[in-house]
Order: sequence, then C-alpha cells, then structure tokens
Amino acid sequence: MLRAFVLLFLLIASVRSFAQEINEQALPEKTRILFVLDGSGSMNADWGQNQSRMDAAKAILTRLVDSLRVNPKLELALRVYGHRYSRQANNCTDSRLEVPFRPNNHSAIITQIKDITPRGVTPITYSLLQAANDFPTSAGYRNIVILITDGVESCGGDPCQASIELQKKGVFLRPFIIGLGVPGGKVLDCVGKFIDAGNADSFNETLNQTIETTFAKTTVSVELLNGDNQPTETNLNVTFLNSMTGTAAYEFVHYLDAAGKPDSVQVDPVLDYDIVVNTLPPVVQPNVSIINGKHNVIRIPAPQGTLVIKPEGTGNPFSAVVRQKGRGELLNVQNSFETVRYLRGEYEVETMTLPRRIFQISIDAGKTTTVSLPPPGAVNINSLAVGYGSIFEILASGESKWVCTLDPTKTRHFYNLLPGKYKVVFRARRTKGSKYTSIRNFEVASGQTLNLRLF
Repeated sequence: MLRAFVLLFLLIASVRSFAQEINEQALPEKTRILFVLDGSGSMNADWGQNQSRMDAAKAILTRLVDSLRVNPKLELALRVYGHRYSRQANNCTDSRLEVPFRPNNHSAIITQIKDITPRGVTPITYSLLQAANDFPTSAGYRNIVILITDGVESCGGDPCQASIELQKKGVFLRPFIIGLGVPGGKVLDCVGKFIDAGNADSFNETLNQTIETTFAKTTVSVELLNGDNQPTETNLNVTFLNSMTGTAAYEFVHYLDAAGKPDSVQVDPVLDYDIVVNTLPPVVQPNVSIINGKHNVIRIPAPQGTLVIKPEGTGNPFSAVVRQKGRGELLNVQNSFETVRYLRGEYEVETMTLPRRIFQISIDAGKTTTVSLPPPGAVNINSLAVGYGSIFEILASGESKWVCTLDPTKTRHFYNLLPGKYKVVFRARRTKGSKYTSIRNFEVASGQTLNLRLF
C-alpha cells in the first residue's frame, strides 16, 4: 500500500513538473494605451462645422476616454507635444507626459485634454523616444501607442527609425498613427499603421475602430499543403514575424489533431505579419492578410519529399552538402542514413568523400530520393623521403581532376578513395629540380587495400 502511494505521488509530481515546463504562448490579459496628442500650432486650423482640429480632437477623445472607464483590464496615459512653447521658440523638446498610467485616471485625462492650447512645433521623434519611459516595466501588459497628429516631423528627427527600434526592444507594439488631414501623411506609414481622417466624422470612426482592433480577439489556423494541395504537412516550426521589425512575434511547432485539423493560435491584431515555415529551404509568406476579430485560415504550400544519402553495402559513412540548384549558398549538411525532408524542387548534393561526387537531383513531394556511393578502397602511399605532391582522379574523358594534397611533413599517407583510376604526382624535397617529379598511376577497387611505394 505504501509503495503504491509513493508511486502515485511521484507520478503526480512528474506531471506537475512537465506542466510547468510547457510555455503556452498567449497574449497578455491587460493593455496599456498611451495617447500621444499633437498640440502644435497647426491644430488651430479650421476643420469645418466651426471647429478647429484641436476642438474636434478634444471632443472625440474625451468621449472615447470616458467610454473606456468600464474596461478593468485597460490602463491609459496621455502625452502631449507642441503645447507649451510658441512656434517661434521652435522648442523641439516640447513634449510632456501629462497624465501617467494608473488605474481609474480617466477624469484626470479628460481634464487635461480640456486645458490644451495648441502653440508650437511637431517633435514626433522626440515624443516617441520619451514614450519609452512612459510605460511601467511591470509584466503582463500589451503596450499600445495611438498618435494623433495633423502634421509630420518638423524637428529633423527620424520617427520611423525611432519607432522600429522601440518596437524591437519590446517597448510597445506597432503604433497607430491617426492623421487629421496630414499633407503627405503617407510618410508616417513607416512609423506605424497610418490612417488618414479627413474630417471629424471619419476621425471619430477611425479612433473607435482603432480601439476595437486593439481588443479584437483574432485567431489563425495554418494549413500546410502537400503536393496535392491537401493540408497534411505538419510538425514544422512556424514563425510569425513582425513585418515592420522582422523580429519573431510568435513561434510554434505546427500541430494536427487526430482528425487532421490544425489547432487555432491567438495572435495580436495590432501587428502585420510575415509568416515563415521553416522547411528546407524555408517558405516565406510576406504581408499575410489577417482579419481582425475573426478566425483566419491561412493556407501555405509546403510540399516536401525525402532525401537519403548512404554508402552501398558496408561502405564507410559520409556526409554531404546540399544546395538548391543554381545557388551557391549551403542549405544543409546531411549525414549518412539521415532522413531529411526538403521542399519539392531541384538540388545539388556534393558528397564529402575523396574524391567528392556531385549529384543533380529532383525532390518530389511525398517521395524518397536516394543518393548512394560504392564502398571506398584503402590506399597506403609510402615514400623514402618527405616531399610535395597531390593525388588526381583520371576521368573517363582522360582529364585529370585534383583530389587532395599529400602532407609534406610525412613519408606515409593513408586515404580512403572511391573506386576509380588515379595518379599520384610527387617530388621529394631533397631533389634539385622539377625534372625529378615522379608520376604513378593506380586503380582503386571497393573494399581492397592498395600499397604504393614512391622512389
């Protein structure tokens, strides 16, 4: 009885330990939104209906902040720029966190919004850099920036670079940029998701849609298609890259359930993604269109076949370099008897043998391609003195192809060579001229040992 109890205890402990090691990727439950509001002098411009841009922004932002009181998983903050110094002062550090993050600060933000008077310039880059210090460091939050502006950078900074660097550091996700009739506002596309609001009504709609996007639950299923366009490929690493920064936002090993269906993965709707399926070579789907607040099924062709390299009979194991046909870069190094899957296509396999052999092969989806070599023979080369020389393979055409260089510090040399015809070209170090070069032809058979004596 005691023994059974101990076994049960150990089983429960091991299950708990395994569960603790599983790191299920999930979105943080809470969100922080930093509103960065343009308070520059141009916000005094008329925007129709007897309203300035600032008047419209104040009214709409006030209503939005007030409506967000009911969300207990949301914290807000307000940063304003260009509102403390005149345009003539050209103060490019005129940016201040007016209301920091804390629970239930909606009234403080609304009061601060009412007191803003547009005055100065547009230091967007400086404001983004300062925003890095606005977000508390406590974990469990998604950090969102919503920039509301009627102009582009006027202080010589690079808001695009600043935004990308801060995203790479994980300070905040891709910002939303809401332009209030910004001339040439598309230049802000590289800062974040730029949306131009031409009037107060479209600004109101855009701002509300931005908030909805922030909280929309968005899921994806990735179907990896085989050579028949059926979603049966699986167990591959799949990476969702932030398309702006190139950094990994989500990484998982693809899974199919007992019914052959991929599971659903929740992703953040704030980001745009490039999806990488880590086949050999990888499949990249850039700028994948994901609908916010919906379940998305993404179908990616990833047809694979299998390559096996091996010696014939009892030959020595060897490795091979695999490249895509027509490309010089190394794709993979594969060892004997390994079963490796590659995308359907044309490849070059170069064996790491003496001499090397190069095979042009085709990988077909769902099929196995085998590259095999006959067993080598052993060659012992002995010389009375150290010297210089090389081994060459004699091809069927009669041409000679270099195989390897003899060690100039040794008189005994041992090689495993593939079956074929060869020659060794050698000159002893002590000789006084190239005319003393010796040439010996020889032939290697599988599994046999050949002894050669030079001089």
